[in-house]
Amino acid sequence: MFIFLDESGDLGFDFSKAGTSPYFVITLLVCCDKPIQDGFRRAVKRTLKNKLNRKKKGSRIVQELKGTGTTLAVKRYFYGQLPTQGWAIYSVTLNKVRVADHLRTKAGKKKLYNFLAHFLLKKVHFPDEVQRVSLVVDRCKNTEEIKDFNQYVANQLEALLPLNTRLDIDHLASHESAGLQAVDLFCWGFARKDAMGERDWYEIYRGNVRYATVYLPPK
Repeated sequence: MFIFLDESGDLGFDFSKAGTSPYFVITLLVCCDKPIQDGFRRAVKRTLKNKLNRKKKGSRIVQELKGTGTTLAVKRYFYGQLPTQGWAIYSVTLNKVRVADHLRTKAGKKKLYNFLAHFLLKKVHFPDEVQRVSLVVDRCKNTEEIKDFNQYVANQLEALLPLNTRLDIDHLASHESAGLQAVDLFCWGFARKDAMGERDWYEIYRGNVRYATVYLPPK
């Protein structure tokens, strides 16, 4: 089983500062096996080749798919290239306005991020026969934060995974992983839906959403 984790927004809490997002989103893309993961790789490759780099000889080549700056038409084409089954999306949107003060500190924000990741991973069903789970995370943390995240998640997942299941956690740049590029597109869709009410892209992939919620919703 392959799980790709990405985030949208930030964990800043100075809402008077331009660019501080009101929401923070973590999204998982879960592929049940390697053939499904390979299907995502092909979909990303085809989309880059046929939609973003077509007739671009001599000009700058687009290296990866991103939610920001990718048109709805390109996103729709990408979705049409995906496997028809064997994968699912999970997402949690944090309403930052209601986060307690002690979780707005440097240490608190790290604790908050790890909690949200674990909260979402608990929603994933891990079959008894799964032999290996590969968790790939977008690389946005420093060395210390990666170590803390890996230790926390590994400890929490021990209770969820079958006894003999191997867990691997890797932190990669998005251009290194088609799965990360795909989940970035989905995560962006949740962020736009929840923060701005834009649902066009979300409505295309919503049938693949296994779980989604707003944590600490507005009162």
